[in-house]
Amino acid sequence: MAGNRSIRNQFLTQLIIASSVLLIIFSTMLYTYIKQSVYDELSQELVNQARYIVQTFPDYDEGEKIDAKNLKKALQISAQVIGAPHRFYSSIEWRERKENGKIFLELIYPYNFKAQTYLLMQKDITSVAKMLNKILRSIIVINLISLILIVLYAFGLSAMLLVPITRMSKKLSTLNENFLTTINTRALPEEFVPLGESINRLINRIQTFVKYQKELFIGAAHELKTPLNVMKLKNDVTLIKRREPEKYIEALQLANKTILELNEMIGSILEIGRLEGAHFELPKSIDIIDFIRRKGEDFILLAKAEKRNLILDLQPDSLPGLIQTTLLNQILQNFLQNAIKFTPEKRTILLRTRLIDDDKIRLEVIDEGPGIDESVDLFAPFKRIGNAPGAGLGLFLAKSAAEAMGARISLKNRTDGKSGTVATLIFATTPQCELPNAG
Repeated sequence: MAGNRSIRNQFLTQLIIASSVLLIIFSTMLYTYIKQSVYDELSQELVNQARYIVQTFPDYDEGEKIDAKNLKKALQISAQVIGAPHRFYSSIEWRERKENGKIFLELIYPYNFKAQTYLLMQKDITSVAKMLNKILRSIIVINLISLILIVLYAFGLSAMLLVPITRMSKKLSTLNENFLTTINTRALPEEFVPLGESINRLINRIQTFVKYQKELFIGAAHELKTPLNVMKLKNDVTLIKRREPEKYIEALQLANKTILELNEMIGSILEIGRLEGAHFELPKSIDIIDFIRRKGEDFILLAKAEKRNLILDLQPDSLPGLIQTTLLNQILQNFLQNAIKFTPEKRTILLRTRLIDDDKIRLEVIDEGPGIDESVDLFAPFKRIGNAPGAGLGLFLAKSAAEAMGARISLKNRTDGKSGTVATLIFATTPQCELPNAG
């Protein structure tokens, strides 16, 4: 069964079959052309001789043979006047017969209209037939030799064509999460460059995922262990000796506060698992601008409650597309939550969209906060800005969602002379790969 799935075997089979059919067709056409050319020349010779005899010897009777000079010796042609086997026709007829191992080409040519007689011309074409048979055998031998050369050529060509595929296959079969290296697309034929680039993007995403996954496990262990140690130490100190009831109440309150923080962090970690499932969500056909507008209007109320002003500047007015709504909502929600969190009271937050290509849109959330340190990878898990509350997983989740969408996400400081951050998402309005059949 493995041979049936081999690209090389399929290529060899198809090339050999196609070449064989082509050789047979070409050889048949060539032999037919040669034979027809020879017979046309013989036929024209007989017709010319018949026309010459009719004009030169018009008085022969039925049954007489015409022994023109050199007719039989030089041209191997015999001529005889015969009666009409049927009603007299002015056209000519051709026949071919075999006799005593010889082959004759016969021409029945109108001779005397009044006497209703014909001229029977015969030419011995045995030598011509043997020559044609030799030509046919030569063509068959040449075809067999050509087929062998084609097979050898097919083996060499298939090996050459499969080099990039074999190289890529070996590369993929030896991938290890600890030693991931990208494919050098410059060494690939241009037909394989898009495939190589897609594999490189996948490798880069795996590298990022593995890197952040390790950081996530280490960070989660650290973030969970530290408050637990603090809570245990506080309880141990409280239990060393008897204390006032207020001290026990204080210890319990601290424990409850720590438990709430741990619960929030665990909730964020669980959100990662939920979002991983959303990566496989099928895109939905929606009005993207309308979706962003409705989400933005919800956050306008939250911003007012926090004494911030959220402005929507959405262009174009409408934009149909296919989008994974859960992932887009996760990113938009994180952008707006961070903007509200870091923007001082009575300041403004701008949610803006612009169409940058026929099928790409840029979404920006611009705040008036303190800005960021662009040298720090804020998309890594458990990275926080300043002393801001939270588990530090929001941007990590947003980055993961953007990669699943095939989008670009970035955080930059404002360049218009004001303090603040610009959170940007650039994504396509249609999926960049073929969707599975939902049916």
